[in-house]
Amino acid sequence: MNTLRIFIGVPVLACCFVASSLAAEPPVVKDPASTPKSATLTRGKYLVTLGGCHDCHTPKLMTEKGPVLDTKRLLSGFPSSEKAPAIPEGVIGPKSWGGLFTKDGTGWAGPWGISFASNLTPDKETGIGVWTEKTFIKTLRTGKTPGGRPMLPHPMPWENIQQASDKDLKAMFAYLMSLPPVRNVVPSPIPPK
Repeated sequence: MNTLRIFIGVPVLACCFVASSLAAEPPVVKDPASTPKSATLTRGKYLVTLGGCHDCHTPKLMTEKGPVLDTKRLLSGFPSSEKAPAIPEGVIGPKSWGGLFTKDGTGWAGPWGISFASNLTPDKETGIGVWTEKTFIKTLRTGKTPGGRPMLPHPMPWENIQQASDKDLKAMFAYLMSLPPVRNVVPSPIPPK
């Protein structure tokens, strides 16, 4: 869908450029100092989207066409208003295999226990609003939260994300910090029984 928007946007931009070139007044040029920040946010949004962060960290709304992102709660993690559903006997265990996820994909259960997608919004109490860029990068490089708890490898693919460049991780952090903060207390992981 983003690709479609880009291709539709190109002819519109070209028309605007031609129209502004023909106008009596010169085209408005953006302040060059704002371009790097804008480019960084654009890159960060692209990486967060391409990396599938919304798949687990954004609650979904069920529609007639299936689940769609809840744009009022982008990247806010497992909704505190929800409870983890019961896990049926025998589905997950040493002699069986499989994993389960909540209807909106923000909670997961498997041999590792039950994990809940974190709140990645800049809320200072329930999200990453007090994190620094350095903390964010260290967390994704080491797979450990600032409190020292290991990030669960399922479904969080931190082992893959840790290979991103510092520049890309900084762009992702900048984008996350530009989001509206969402107050949402995500439960702690539940170890396997």
